[in-house]
Amino acid sequence: MLLEGKKALIFGVANDKSIAYGIAQQFKAQGARLAFSYVNDAIKKRVEPISEELGGEFTFQCDVQNDKDIAASVTEVKEKWGDVDILIHSVAFANREDLKKRYIETSRDGFHLAMDVSAYSLVTLCNAYEPLLTPGASVMAMTYLGATRVITNYNVMGVAKAALEASVRYLAVDLGEKGVRVNAISAGPIKTLAASGISGFKNIFSHIEEHAPLKRNVTTEDVGKTAVYFASDLAAGVTGETHFVDCGYNILGI
Repeated sequence: MLLEGKKALIFGVANDKSIAYGIAQQFKAQGARLAFSYVNDAIKKRVEPISEELGGEFTFQCDVQNDKDIAASVTEVKEKWGDVDILIHSVAFANREDLKKRYIETSRDGFHLAMDVSAYSLVTLCNAYEPLLTPGASVMAMTYLGATRVITNYNVMGVAKAALEASVRYLAVDLGEKGVRVNAISAGPIKTLAASGISGFKNIFSHIEEHAPLKRNVTTEDVGKTAVYFASDLAAGVTGETHFVDCGYNILGI
């Protein structure tokens, strides 16, 4: 198995439709050890059954907007595991109102919120967990085509994802001396809880299925298998990359 015994922290599971859930499934199938974060008690009720289902060793609270929470999570993970081989960042949020209006009308608070949760959280998690990351460890962030192309109603989230992808490149340099790799997976649209907040998502989903070279939408399993590659020694020489898993849609022009 490609990930036998590797310790994987999963940030961002909301339910069994989440991309992070699909990744955790594939990690488990390849022998990884799992631990899951939750942001509050409401999410904890969703995450704990998933952790139990997938054989997670523990769950831990971590609000990525709260530095004390992050520090406490590092202490807990260090006590239970000592170190970490894989860190999955599947965390993003923007106010629904800021995804409905024109991008030019994005509120200041809404911009700050989207950037903090969706982009800066990767930076602060890498900084906090750096002492625990083993040589050869793999950090992955989830992004989307809206980071580089204008996607209807994606708005401020697209800007936040662009910052996330830039952060992946800079973090790859910062952590590269330790042999830690940092990459992003740009998944095609998937029917997740997060996607439900984007107006017109059903139209996007249908459009991809009709026009993508593979004539289908991706699944969380597709993304999970790519994450296994990045987490394993098969990708030992790959860092700072944004890898598309979208049935080829990103290559298309008119």
